[in-house]
Amino acid sequence: MYRFVLRRLLSGVLLLFVITTVAYLLLYAGGGDIARRIVGPTASQAQVTLKASQLGLDRPLVVQYWDWVTHALTGDLGRSWFNGQLVATGVTSRVSVTLSLVLGATIIAAVISVVIAVLAAVRRGWVDRVVQFVGVLGFAIPGFLIALGLVSLFALNLKWFKATGYVPITTSFGGWAATVTLPIIALSIGCVASVVQQVRGSLIDALRQDYVRTLRARGLSFNRVVYRHVLRNAGGPALAVLAVQFIGLLGGAVIVEQIFALPGLGQIAVAATSQGDIPVVMGVVVATAAIVVIVNLIIDLAQGWLNPKVRLS
Repeated sequence: MYRFVLRRLLSGVLLLFVITTVAYLLLYAGGGDIARRIVGPTASQAQVTLKASQLGLDRPLVVQYWDWVTHALTGDLGRSWFNGQLVATGVTSRVSVTLSLVLGATIIAAVISVVIAVLAAVRRGWVDRVVQFVGVLGFAIPGFLIALGLVSLFALNLKWFKATGYVPITTSFGGWAATVTLPIIALSIGCVASVVQQVRGSLIDALRQDYVRTLRARGLSFNRVVYRHVLRNAGGPALAVLAVQFIGLLGGAVIVEQIFALPGLGQIAVAATSQGDIPVVMGVVVATAAIVVIVNLIIDLAQGWLNPKVRLS
């Protein structure tokens, strides 16, 4: 088990290194005249040259990258080129907002998907057909349309929630819940539609296995067989799909945060990209890649616990 965890940790670190390296090279190689964009189009060439020298942009790209990596390993991701704020401080202050949305949507999607999938796989018939139809419909509707519909109905018309803004959970739990409920629902609907199809298929395949008939012949109740044995065997594929959906929700959170005016990673990423603030963009890339690596590690460990064959492979 320890070797299994060590292999996953090493592969996660390697993946993080590759992602940040490729992102850095692409951003700086395709950045054009970065110093000119910072000082403005009316600045003289001497001012542009001075700014490039101050930022270290006049050095070879490999040297710039090595300097960034050595500082990043100590937690120093540099400063914003436009407001001078520490990138690490700006990113970490917004990670909790994005994670609260994505984790909330993932948990809700997992619970609802399991309940609906079990219902569809066990009952079959018209229940299964309705679940499949609703799943396809939820997957087909774009997330931003769902978000706009939720804002229009529950925030503007019914006034049950705030349309925009964010209240930290440390300030008020009720205020925090009121500001994240609609964004979480908007993110979770598409996730439920995808996960429920996978869980349903895995459950149907598991219910057809010989061990189910054997357990039933030994006198175990159908519900006990389903919830204690079948769900565990179907949990591996479901976890894999849930991990993919979690990563997809990080991208979907960018749009949702813009609609609900939430100060998350998506908002700062959009602002930094439009300005050309590469240090901030790299900070968001590092934070997002680290989250992805950690989630994949957790999913791998969970799959190894559910299925020992995963550890052996």
